[in-house]
Amino acid sequence: MGYHNNVFDECNDQTDIGRVLRDGREVILQAYNWESHKYDWWRNLDSKVPDIAKSGFTSAWLPPPSQSLAPEGYLPQDLYSLNSAYGSEHLLKSLLRKMKQYKVRAMADIVINHRVGTTRGHGGMYNRYDGISLPWDEHAVTSCTGGLGNRSTGDNFNGVPNVDHTQHFVRKDIIGWLRWLRNTVGFQDFRFDFARGYSANYVKEYIGAAKPLFSVGECWDSCNYNGHGLDYNQDSHRQRIISWIDATGQISAAFDFTTKGILQEAVKGQYWRLCDAQGKPPGVMGWWPSRAVTFLDNHDTGSTQAHWPFPSHHIMEGYAYILTHPGIPCVFYDHFYDWGSSIHDQIVKLIEIRRRQDIHSRSTIRVLKAESNLYAAIVGEKLCMKLGDGSWCPSGRDWTLATSGHRYAVWHK
Repeated sequence: MGYHNNVFDECNDQTDIGRVLRDGREVILQAYNWESHKYDWWRNLDSKVPDIAKSGFTSAWLPPPSQSLAPEGYLPQDLYSLNSAYGSEHLLKSLLRKMKQYKVRAMADIVINHRVGTTRGHGGMYNRYDGISLPWDEHAVTSCTGGLGNRSTGDNFNGVPNVDHTQHFVRKDIIGWLRWLRNTVGFQDFRFDFARGYSANYVKEYIGAAKPLFSVGECWDSCNYNGHGLDYNQDSHRQRIISWIDATGQISAAFDFTTKGILQEAVKGQYWRLCDAQGKPPGVMGWWPSRAVTFLDNHDTGSTQAHWPFPSHHIMEGYAYILTHPGIPCVFYDHFYDWGSSIHDQIVKLIEIRRRQDIHSRSTIRVLKAESNLYAAIVGEKLCMKLGDGSWCPSGRDWTLATSGHRYAVWHK
């Protein structure tokens, strides 16, 4: 390759929205929890950037950056104001500069399903945005949530004006804001909050216009349960997530809530759940691994909200699964930084093995055992792993133990 080509590739890297998905070697850190706004957060993260980079994370998902009615950031109002409970605009920009220096991409949490109004309009509702940037009127709010816009193209987020993405002026303003976050503020990746709330076609349009290097959507709905607990077959659940990814033009990944739901039951002595009827992994990871962001917990399911927490005594089995398997693994801040140095170091070791054995989002997988107290699989032919109390080790003398911990072991060639 000549010099000229290299320069071209450098420039192109910044705008090629497909490159990261094609490469498939991401490891994400969710870099906050539900309480982070109380702790001078941008400054706290600034001090952790060297460790985040050294641990092998390629991207860190940050909480919503804009001014918000609630301190956690999920009731945004003035989108262009970057002074939030997490810290000042100045501290945020300095954090983003440091992340760039350490080559960790910054992922912005994009909350555009709803927006809190500033003044009363039609029907006496707070559905106008006078006096702040993007001073929309009632036509920007869906008719289902008290505005004069069209009906929502998705589910309602109750108690707040929902944004009407069918309006051209709304989309134009959102695109302007996303481009500003991407090109001026310094975010490179996007996470779309409450993606069930508006059509995936708009996500496709927003990604195409703002060109984040990587995007992931939150399509969270309930898994399939019966009278005795979680159904073995979660195909309809994962299909809904896959249909959403498809509708974004396949340019966004999605959180693999299916795998989370199954894995947190499997680790309680039901490892048979980790193999579907076709012999594949049973979550989105089994059907479309290059678009599946696997995780154990986030600020909603875990943290102090604990809406659907992963069993705490089993998190290392969980990480041994997602960090050795195809898909795009995402580690939760609490587990990495608040649960002790042993867990931090075990996670780092698993990330290191993933890198060294070149496991990526599309790596092949062969499930060898899926019984009540034992799961075993070979991933990418150069890594083998087991979970559970059942005794097992790979046959063949070229396998050597790479790491092991409570109820998990990993071998490599």
